[in-house]
Amino acid sequence: MVKVLLKGGRVVDPGNDIDRPADVLIEDGKIARIGSDIEAGNAEIINVAGKVVAPGLIDIHCHLRDPGFPEREDFKSGTRAAARGGFTTLIAMPNTNPVCDHPVVAEYVLARSKREGVVNVLPYGAITRGQKGEELAPFTELVEAGCVAFSDDGQPVTNSGLMRQALIIAGAINKVLAVHCEDRTITGDGVINDGEVARRLGIKGIPYTSEAVMVARDILLAEETGGRVHICHVGCARSVELIREGKKRGINVTGEVIPHYLNTTEDDVQTLEGRFKIKPPFGSKRDQEALKEGLVDGTIDVIATDHAPYTIAEKERNFREAPFGLIGLETALGVVLTEMVHSGLLTLAEALAKMTCNPAKLLGLNKGTLGVGRDADVIVIDPDLEWQVDANQGASKSRNCPQHGRWLKGKAVMTMLGGRVVMQDGKLLV
Repeated sequence: MVKVLLKGGRVVDPGNDIDRPADVLIEDGKIARIGSDIEAGNAEIINVAGKVVAPGLIDIHCHLRDPGFPEREDFKSGTRAAARGGFTTLIAMPNTNPVCDHPVVAEYVLARSKREGVVNVLPYGAITRGQKGEELAPFTELVEAGCVAFSDDGQPVTNSGLMRQALIIAGAINKVLAVHCEDRTITGDGVINDGEVARRLGIKGIPYTSEAVMVARDILLAEETGGRVHICHVGCARSVELIREGKKRGINVTGEVIPHYLNTTEDDVQTLEGRFKIKPPFGSKRDQEALKEGLVDGTIDVIATDHAPYTIAEKERNFREAPFGLIGLETALGVVLTEMVHSGLLTLAEALAKMTCNPAKLLGLNKGTLGVGRDADVIVIDPDLEWQVDANQGASKSRNCPQHGRWLKGKAVMTMLGGRVVMQDGKLLV
């Protein structure tokens, strides 16, 4: 039996309400014991004094581009970027080619990721066939094939009757619909936030109502049907208010924030670099403050990356023509620690909860804690390590990162999957 002892660290496991100095004993890939001064005999001892030991992070919103777009990302590159960022479980969005709307595609994702990846990968099933918004995908068959939730990702389900039906069917099997909220009749050909910067640059903006009206619709449909709706990449203050109001009414609504929104606003977009083009667009300072307030008061349950890789050529097109989407697996934890923890807005345990036990609970995953008997998916964090982001040195195939050049404070320095070290000090060991 293989034994590993993580000795002398501060264990922060929000799911089990643990935040104290302790050792962590791992046996045969499972958490065996957490306690003080553990003597483990023949165990390999890893000294983590001065560091934080936490559950591996869970990203419930990422794009790995396989099948269909290997030039942007694949399971090998995407999961290695995840390991460098402290993520041990990824939930892959279904906007692949073919779309994950058939059990065969879900089975492909599970098999291929297991063969080529270094962290856990689980698939979303599409809400509608081909993500076309016309006919529901076979939910039950997709769940049986391994899908853990449903999403049409960047394609809003514009047909309200179909969305209502999806909520009813998903609710009957206790699954979540993770939705991209956008009214494209409002978005039009807008490319950045409809604010002062757009007017100054003479660029068509996207009004906040493009997002907020669909957030309101989906919350109302969840209220009427009793279904569970998760609002992806919340971007504006009004959406935060709507989710807060929904929770107060007892509606099954949750929301996520992308770390990029915590330190980037429309002001950064003035350079018109493709690495700042995202949807929903970066908003005003007030929008950013509202997102942080939502994290603090519990309105926003989850922090996810929306890691969306594109090739350099795609992102270097004219700003109006470049695709929407940014990468963030390697920088997410650093941004959260810098903007939310070191600023004093959240405790370390509160921040980690939104990246571990909260997403696990939302999707019903047996992950996200250091409970005895659980898989030893573990990370070691140096919360005070100051580092400068260099997207050109990342493990992802893509470079479209808005954090490039910025200094962050806090980083994962070790990632373990099933008790096996897969990343240490930025170096991949697999």
